[in-house]
Amino acid sequence: MSKVVAALVAAWLLRRALVRDGRDGDVALPLTVAALVGGFGGAKLYYLAEIGGSLTVHDLGGTGFTWYGGLIGGAVAVLLVAWRRGVPLAPLAGLASIPLAVAYGIGRIGCELAGDGTYGKPSDLPWAHSYPDGTVPTTERVHPAALYETAAAFVTAAILWRLRDRLSPVGLFGAFATLMGLSRFLVEFVRINDTVVAGLTVAHLFSLALIALGAVLLAREARQTGAAAARPTAA
Repeated sequence: MSKVVAALVAAWLLRRALVRDGRDGDVALPLTVAALVGGFGGAKLYYLAEIGGSLTVHDLGGTGFTWYGGLIGGAVAVLLVAWRRGVPLAPLAGLASIPLAVAYGIGRIGCELAGDGTYGKPSDLPWAHSYPDGTVPTTERVHPAALYETAAAFVTAAILWRLRDRLSPVGLFGAFATLMGLSRFLVEFVRINDTVVAGLTVAHLFSLALIALGAVLLAREARQTGAAAARPTAA
């Protein structure tokens, strides 16, 4: 249910952003549906590929999704729909940044309520709690990692809102990628995932790639801003 709410809110926010930018707001819904379907499909397929030989009938159901698989699948689906609809990618990336952050935060609330196994390691912090009735139950008090991600996503959305008139669309997406990648990188330290290299998990590596992409786009923004400021003004 939370995923549906997240999609509806994202579609509404994206439509408002498109109209505000003088673009066709009607493309918001198909783009959001593409992100939802592609994200779910990519997350499930990547999860199934990860577990490989240990696949069971239960794994084909409504649990078991991988964050970075959803990121890839959703991005591919949106790119295809944007291409078919003739929507320029650079403006779309910036306009979609805030809706994406808000939708991600709402979706993680659903993970918290479901207790779907995305919680973190055992913890004795005051806000740690157990999920005895969760989809993946545990009676241990653990880090509510999904709530950490929810808070980070909403803070990211607030920062992007403040920056929306100061950065170009590409720069705004760069800020989105940097902040979301950083928050997921940090939260991953309290998550329960296998490490693959240098004590880092696959999600860590995808987060670093997202941070690197954001840094490149922000550096491009800074160069263009500096070049514009350095140009002599007409007399």
